Amino acid sequence: MLVHKKKMKEYLIPSSYIDFDNENVSAKATQLSAGIQGELSIVEACYKFVRDEIRHSWDYKCNPITCKASDALKYRTGFCYSKSHLLAALLRANGIPAGLCYQRLSVGDSGAPYCLHGLNAVFLESHGWYRCDARGNKSNVNAQFIPPDEVLAFPIREPEEFDLQGIWAAPLPVVTEALERYSDITEVHANLPDIDENEQESEY
Repeated sequence: MLVHKKKMKEYLIPSSYIDFDNENVSAKATQLSAGIQGELSIVEACYKFVRDEIRHSWDYKCNPITCKASDALKYRTGFCYSKSHLLAALLRANGIPAGLCYQRLSVGDSGAPYCLHGLNAVFLESHGWYRCDARGNKSNVNAQFIPPDEVLAFPIREPEEFDLQGIWAAPLPVVTEALERYSDITEVHANLPDIDENEQESEY
């Protein structure tokens, strides 16, 4: 995946949801990279912090609903989407280009309904763009950061599931609208964002 140099700047700046200009987010980014040498080690530290220390809202049945990176950090909880916003923010704060990726997956074990799942892509000097998933591990999820191999939380298993083809600098509106419209995890879970294959727009 190639990104024009001018476009690459978009993966390094703060924004409304990837708000590493927030002092708490920038301080955490500095803390996570303190005393660490090398890009891969910094990315791994940020990745493991979000994966392991920020609770997945539905797994842990945690409110409030978060969307901004700063809120995911403040409340230490978020759906996969806000966790990906936080990871992107921590990486960008450390000068490492990071964007957002999505998969369309079955909400259950198979079949409808379907929803978007949020994860990240980070640009590594040694590997190029690399996808990683910090949604949080559990008994049937074992995502890891071991570039160049992708070890994501969920495989694509059936025809209606797919990887959206792109790396987004900002979250998809359908994602932020869902997170900002509802105030409880049960409401979000009942109204998870989704698009079909004809709606996806590649950005990278």
